[in-house]
Amino acid sequence: MNEYKNKLGQPIGTPLPDWKSCTQPPKTNMTGQYCRVEPLDIEVHAEGLFQAYGNDQDHTNWTYLPYGPFDDFDEFKAWLNSTCCGDDPLFHSVIDLKTGQTVGIASYLRIQPQFGVIEVGHIHFSPLMQRTPIATETMYLMMRRVFDELSYRRYEWKCDALNAPSNKAAKRLGFGFEGIFRQATIYKGRNRDTAWYSILDSEWPALKTAFEAWLAPENFDNQGVQRHSLFHFKD
Repeated sequence: MNEYKNKLGQPIGTPLPDWKSCTQPPKTNMTGQYCRVEPLDIEVHAEGLFQAYGNDQDHTNWTYLPYGPFDDFDEFKAWLNSTCCGDDPLFHSVIDLKTGQTVGIASYLRIQPQFGVIEVGHIHFSPLMQRTPIATETMYLMMRRVFDELSYRRYEWKCDALNAPSNKAAKRLGFGFEGIFRQATIYKGRNRDTAWYSILDSEWPALKTAFEAWLAPENFDNQGVQRHSLFHFKD
């Protein structure tokens, strides 16, 4: 029950007398055991990204994105230049530390430092990093920056409510389901109902411990197969 009330006895939100605005995410690298997440540099990353996305031969990875697929490299690079060079969304490339290959992108967006709210989106992991420790570590590194470095209060994930893999990934990563915004937008000529998820700063310490336990080298066998799932460490 909410214990805070105004003079009329009406419930009000928890006071935050010491709240201070957060800062914008810095354009610096985030490095883990398996990958490096770095601000997207089109001249450095574009060709590798295009090659990595070429492994998705039936283009199904583009289904729930409002752009793509792209017929050729020039078209893809033009899209990067038109979309991925600003501060919000702030795009990052994912580099496989073992191979040096650029294998995917993700971004911070809807950045609201004054409220301590930030979203992760434009997540497009190529087949080279899907279902590998790199995918999970990328999300962990981006969360760690948001909560540990920048002290944001809320981290959001939104996706098409029909996008089963994205909804499943959000839940696996510890995002709490908040509901569906019906007929929220239109993309590629079709309706989108948007599913909303979030992680709060109070939930982060336990999630951080679970991520670090899952990512530990001893959690993987000689073939790189996990010994325990992420859910195992969250339970």
